[in-house]
Amino acid sequence: MSTRSNVAPSTIGVDFVEGGVVVEYLDGREVFYHGPPEPVEGGITTPPGKHVHVLVTDPDGIEGVMTYVNDRDTHDEILESTGVGRVILESDDEEVLYPGVTVSTDAYSVRVEADPAVVDGRVFVFAEDEMSEHAYEIVDGDDPGDGSGV
Repeated sequence: MSTRSNVAPSTIGVDFVEGGVVVEYLDGREVFYHGPPEPVEGGITTPPGKHVHVLVTDPDGIEGVMTYVNDRDTHDEILESTGVGRVILESDDEEVLYPGVTVSTDAYSVRVEADPAVVDGRVFVFAEDEMSEHAYEIVDGDDPGDGSGV
C-alpha cells in the first residue's frame, strides 16, 4: 500500500432529502448517507473500525466540505477530483478540520467534536462499514438542530 497524505477538501453540493443526506461530488457523482442523523451534543466517538466522513455545511445546507478521516484506501487523485478531503491521524493526534470542528483518535475509534457556536453551518458525522451505517449531527445542547429532521 502506498503512503496516503492529507488532502484539502473543496466545496461540494449537499441536499437534505427524506431518509438522509445526498452529497454531490465535483465529478457529478452523488452519494446517499442514510439518516436521519442522530443529534448528539458537542461531539461523538464513532464505533471502532468504521470509515468516518465529516461533513460541514454552510448555514443554508446547500453546500459544504467533506473530509474522510484516516482513509488509507482512496488515492489522492480520486479525492482531488471529487472534492473530498482527507486527514490522516496517528494514535494520539488531534486535527482541526474546520474552525470549530476537531477530530482525534480514541483507541480504534475517531472522536469528532464541534462547537456549533463557532461553526457557521451544520456538522454531520457518518461512520460506516460493510455491516452498518451510523449518522450523527453535532448540535448545541440548547438547540436540537433546525427541526427539519435532517
